[in-house]
Amino acid sequence: MVTAKSLSEEIVDALELGANDYVTKPIDFPVALARIRTLLSHKRAKEALRESEERYALAVLGANDGLWDWDLKADKLYYSPRWKSMLGYKENEIGNGPSEWFNRIHPEDIERVKTDLASHLKQMTPHYENEHRMLHKDGAYRWMLSRGIGVRGSDGKATRMAGSQTDITEGKVADALTGLPNRVLFMDRLGHAMERAKYSENHLFAVFFLDLDRFKVVNDSLAHLMGDQLLIATARRLKACLHSADTVARLGGDEFTILLEEIKQVSDATRLAERIQKELAMPFNLHGHEVFTTASIGIALSEPSYKRPEDLLRNADTAMYRAKALGKARYEVFDTAMRDRAIARLQLENDLRRAVERQEFRVHYQVIVSLATGQICGFEALVRWDHPTRGLVYPAEFIPVAEETGLIIPIGQWVLQEACRQTKQWQERYPDLPLMVCVNFSSKQFMQPGLVNQINQVLEETGLNASSLKLELTESLIMDNAESSCALLQQLKELDIRLGIDDFGTGYSSLSYLHYFPIDTLKIDRSFIKRIGVDEENSEIVRTIITLAHNLGVDVIAEGVETAQQLARLQELKCEYGQGYFFSHPAVGEVAEALIRMRQQWKMGQKAS
Repeated sequence: MVTAKSLSEEIVDALELGANDYVTKPIDFPVALARIRTLLSHKRAKEALRESEERYALAVLGANDGLWDWDLKADKLYYSPRWKSMLGYKENEIGNGPSEWFNRIHPEDIERVKTDLASHLKQMTPHYENEHRMLHKDGAYRWMLSRGIGVRGSDGKATRMAGSQTDITEGKVADALTGLPNRVLFMDRLGHAMERAKYSENHLFAVFFLDLDRFKVVNDSLAHLMGDQLLIATARRLKACLHSADTVARLGGDEFTILLEEIKQVSDATRLAERIQKELAMPFNLHGHEVFTTASIGIALSEPSYKRPEDLLRNADTAMYRAKALGKARYEVFDTAMRDRAIARLQLENDLRRAVERQEFRVHYQVIVSLATGQICGFEALVRWDHPTRGLVYPAEFIPVAEETGLIIPIGQWVLQEACRQTKQWQERYPDLPLMVCVNFSSKQFMQPGLVNQINQVLEETGLNASSLKLELTESLIMDNAESSCALLQQLKELDIRLGIDDFGTGYSSLSYLHYFPIDTLKIDRSFIKRIGVDEENSEIVRTIITLAHNLGVDVIAEGVETAQQLARLQELKCEYGQGYFFSHPAVGEVAEALIRMRQQWKMGQKAS
């Protein structure tokens, strides 16, 4: 504005009407030009600021984030409209205090949030960042990612802190592979179902815990990519079995859970389990590969005694493991007996771990007798657990747990060491008897790295000749991976260790495969020996096994010989060795040695009546 007026009131009026500056007449052109340049510079800066603010506003809008600005001195917090709407609130429904934020954070997360905030304010971190759950107006929790940075004065102390809030619920509650809800969302929905059940006596629901049988075989044989495709296809089939109100989730691996809402009776749950079994039994076509799978399902029904979602899910899991134990490809409904068994099993596992540390195991020896001479030719080493309060615990009870937990490795190593040591001692005391020892090996023992070296080391430490040791393996163990088994057996054979197949006839080995393996002995399972001489068809099976073994140049041990009639029939069939209660029960080393010392010899030649 150019003016000849000099009254301040008139100049003020002009500025209030929109003038930015003024010069008076007569015009001082250098001053006027300087003022014009300054005004143009201010205008450009203002436009740049406006454009920057517009870009920032668009970025915030595009990111769909909420903003917050905390005046630390006044302890006031500004929450943007988007921040409030993320939690289901209108602009006027949330105040400007920190409590509006902190009081809505999940109780399990609040301490982490406060710790992370304090760490940043103390300059221990370059910025603040935390993932936590916030309570929505609808009563559910949403996952939020909160970020911020402090504004500090010259003394380094923060006077203000500003940041953003991003809703990350979808990424937190969805399984990345299948798109199904994950554990977080499933547990949230299960918790809500339990809340509804509190206020309605007739509100019954069920939780399914489902695990694919032999999924590892698919993964290992067809690669992980194919395993992922199987999981995706399984998820689709499970969803197709449910109503929209129900929830199917993937917990991880090949484990799925189902929340079956508002069932009227138990049969509603079991019918769904049967339908799922039927659907999953249909072949999957995965990139030209036809894949078959089944599922083991555990079911837990809602009841007022449940206080936490975790308890209900745990019981469904327990029922699923029961289904696995009973043969897989089936479902089981949880009952309290299962819980008692689960608790007992957990106690057994804990005791078993301590037993390894405390060396509570004992080796019992059962004689192996020549059916031609009646003389002792060796022993089978059998592990027993001398429990400090329960007394003697038999393998059938603790070996499956030892297998599952991996404790079978140290237990088996100790049995091998002790059996070799004892046999060497007997050989030195009774050099006229050609004694040998049989030791059972489980699949976990057999497949452990460095097995051949470990066995060789035991033989060197105990001084036992390799030919005096026989390792007994089951059919299924060898046939699970015939090629690698054959290579490993060949390495053991090169050490002059003897090899036997235990419980022959109960597995699934093809008889045509037997000649590929460097086997010295077949041990016929006791289930066949039990009816020999009584059931002629059974006798023919035993005859066939013995004939096959002899044709392959392999000796035969009959396991479970208990009567003179069985013994006589086995002699007729030219079976070389026998083992069972007819000769001796498994016994501690001192008792077994007494049989050796007395030169115990059983009379042979009894004929079946």
